[in-house]
This record gives sequence, C-alpha cells and structure tokens, in this order.
Amino acid sequence: MPDPEHLPHVRKSPKVIPIISDSGSLYEARTKIQPRSISGKFAAWRWIMVWITQIVFYGLPWLEWGQRQMVLFDLGARRFYLFGLVLYPQDFIYLTGLLIISALALFLFTATAGRLWCGFSCPQTVYTEIFLWLEHRIEGERSARLRLDATGWSFEKLWKRTAKHGAWLLVSLWTGFTFVGYFVPIRQLGGELLALHGSWQIFWVLFYGAATYGNAGFLREQVCKYMCPYARFQSAMFDKDTLIVTYDEQRGEPRGARSKTKASAALGDCIDCTLCVQVCPVGIDIRNGLQYECIGCGLCIDACNSVMDKVSLPRGLIRLATPNGMAGRWSSARMLRRVGRPRVLGYTAVLVVLSAAMIASLALRTPLKVDVVRDRAALSRIVAGGKLENVYRLQIMNATESPQRYRIGARGIDGVEVASQPEVEVGATQAQWVAVQLRIPYGSAPEGAHQVYFDVESLGPNAARVSEKSSFLVPR
Repeated sequence: MPDPEHLPHVRKSPKVIPIISDSGSLYEARTKIQPRSISGKFAAWRWIMVWITQIVFYGLPWLEWGQRQMVLFDLGARRFYLFGLVLYPQDFIYLTGLLIISALALFLFTATAGRLWCGFSCPQTVYTEIFLWLEHRIEGERSARLRLDATGWSFEKLWKRTAKHGAWLLVSLWTGFTFVGYFVPIRQLGGELLALHGSWQIFWVLFYGAATYGNAGFLREQVCKYMCPYARFQSAMFDKDTLIVTYDEQRGEPRGARSKTKASAALGDCIDCTLCVQVCPVGIDIRNGLQYECIGCGLCIDACNSVMDKVSLPRGLIRLATPNGMAGRWSSARMLRRVGRPRVLGYTAVLVVLSAAMIASLALRTPLKVDVVRDRAALSRIVAGGKLENVYRLQIMNATESPQRYRIGARGIDGVEVASQPEVEVGATQAQWVAVQLRIPYGSAPEGAHQVYFDVESLGPNAARVSEKSSFLVPR
C-alpha cells in the first residue's frame, strides 16, 4: 500500500522526535486546537451537510409507516423494517450489497475530489462542528477561548465551562437515545427510560452518548489523525488528477507582510497571516503541502480568499486543484475535464450498475421465504394404508404487513402427496414453523434419496410463490 509520505505530491509532515519528558512520556504532548470560525463557500457547505445529516438521523426514527416505525432494526425479533420493506436475516445479501456500494462510492469520491466524506459528512466531522459551535456560542471566539484556557479558575470560567459541558452532554445523550431508537421503537424506548426500565437500553444510550461526548468534545482531530484508518490508506486512491486542497507555491512564495498602499515586488501573494492555520480543524499548515491529516474541508480556502479580498489580490492562492494542474498551470476547466478520466468513469459505471441491480432486486423481491428442515427423529416410516411417509418442518416467513394464508404442495415423485394440513395462516411480518408429512405409495419409488420440491403459494391478494428443494428417503 503506498504511503502518503512517499507520493510525489504529498509532503512529509514535520517529524516528531520522541523526547523523554519529566513525566517519562515518549510522546509529544498534545496542543489543544482552538479553530477560528470563518464564513465562506466551504463553511456554508459544511453546515448544509450538518443540517441534512442531522435532520435525517434525528428525524427518521420518529416517522411512521402504517402502524409501525418507518426505519427499525428489531434485533430481538430478527426483523428489519425499512420503509415498506420487511427484511429477514436471510436477506443479509442486501447488507453486503450496500457495503460494496458504499465502498465504491468512497473510492469514487476520493479519486475525484479527495476526502469529501471526511470534510463534510463523516459523523466525527459533523459532531465536532456542532460541539465547536456550542463552544463558540458559550465561550466566545478563538481569542476568547485561548484566553480562558490560559487563565486560572474564576466564576466566569466556571459557569462557561459548566454551561458548555452541560450542552455537550445534552446533545450526546439525545444522540445516544436516537441511535438506540433505530433498534428499539423510539416511543417505547422513551417510556422505558422515563420509568428507568430496560437496563440494556439505558446502557447503550449512555455508552453511545459517552462516545459522542468524548470523540466530539475532547478527541476531535485525534480521531482523524490516529484512530481512523482512512487517513492512512487514502493515498492509494489519489493520483495527480485528483482535486485536493492546494497552496499555490509559485504564486505565494516568498511570504511576507506588506503595506496595503505599497506592495513589495520581492514578495509573493501570501502575507503570512496564518489565518489558514487558525481555521484548520486539524491544525495543519496547508502551505507545507498536502499532509495525511488534511480532511479536505476547504476552510483554509475560505480564510485565504477573505484575506485576498482585503489586500486586493486575486482569489485562489489556496484552492481546489490537481497536482498536474498546478504544475502545468492549467485552467480550472481543463482540470475539471481531466477529473473525468477512465478510472473515475470506471468507478461510476460499476457503481451505477450495482445500485440499479440492488434496487431492481429489492423491487422484485418475493415477500415470502421458506426454509425446509427434515425431521431427524423419524427419517422414514410406513403408516396406515401401506404408504411411506417422511416428516419435515417448514419455516414460512411472511414478509408482508398483513396476515397471509398459504397453500403447501409437493412434487418430484410420482404419487407424492401432502398428508398434513395443506393450508396455513401466518400473521403479518411473522415466521411460523409447520410440520408437514409427505407420503408416497409403498414400492412406487426405488430405495435411496429422491428430490422433492415444496411449493408454497399465497392465497391472498399479494401473490407469491416459492419452491424449496429437499429429499425423500426410501429405506431398503
């Protein structure tokens, strides 16, 4: 797997030499990052994604489909309700397909424009942004937060920290409650929690709430740097035509401050204000080149553009560009045309085909499933009337949301008949085990195992028919 530090367009991050401190630690102490708030196109898109993802996450469990929750993964009953679909563990193939589609989408987005997922949609990014907004509202802008960190404890610091952590805890607990609400009906869950019933539900609400509180409130960029594997293998999906956040070194260097009224011809456009570093949520300096810590959020672009506007210089000193485009000084149109290269088109084609196949499979899915299990206690026996009988157990799963009546038939051997009750009723979204006896005239088939087929068909308006294979044993 390529290492990001060995790629030609990825610069090495400054190496940290482990030094044994007074406390005996071999690692550099973490410096808390206090990002500065910024407005601009990329900041607006980040907040748009925050709103979209959180409206979906918090709102979906409260929506109903008929008489049930619209999206519910009922692990106890082994039923997965997804809008109008009722899925069983036997439908695990759809989860596999969804994971493959998600992986291909990640490859496509990364090959096209870098870490779009990390910068705009990842839960770690989203909740860190929410927690930073709360921190900003309660403790003030970056300079005020740095001042508060540096001062000793006072009444102001105490009430601000208490209010901040209280707000974080409320968001975290509500997030944990909502997450568990995807696995337990959320209205039922609310009643149980108010009555302090359901120890496992309480545990998972607190566990997921604590994870949100710790990751978004304290770990923040450390999750992206050290815990998330995507930062380490992203370079395998980058090439020199991938759009990434890039500093225009040819235009910006050498850096230096200048007067608004008198610019120095010896200096580049970068005035070395470090605003791009101050707004970065992971605390890197993009002017040192692409680093694996960069999540591609584009906030440094917004910050740099605002400075360029103030000093009357063209925007784009930091911008989304490809390494080939920067080296060849290509126009934006030429870089965008090159983004649609065969690799990206291949990802797109495979993704479209797989998505269409999965949607078609779900649309054509039969709302009936049957499993056949032979009765091991009596493999074969002779019954009254001189007939040979085999006994089976059929599990009939009704994947509709209304009771269904099913007829059970058999074929495969001459004279085979269903000697048990040929019809059975199964409740809505229920599974039922049914004992079935198959009989054939004694001597009508040679000894050994013979294939038989169970035909189960719905007698109601939701026409469905399933055939399952088994074997009929004729003893010596």
